Amino acid sequence: MRGFYAPRGGFTLMKTPSHRQQVSRRRLMVVCTVLAMAMVSGLIGSMTHPHAPVSAAPATGPFSYFPSE
Repeated sequence: MRGFYAPRGGFTLMKTPSHRQQVSRRRLMVVCTVLAMAMVSGLIGSMTHPHAPVSAAPATGPFSYFPSE
């Protein structure tokens, strides 16, 4: 039976990325996150924008006139 620390085949461990690589990866992740948030907010804004032109006449309703003011 092989011991626990015996060398065996399989995946090899990767070298830890350098500090510069980690910083550039974080920076890229932040930029991609900001761009994704901008795209999502633009999509939500385009979905909530009314398709019909807004009429110039103000809409009157039961609470549109207060005589106390």
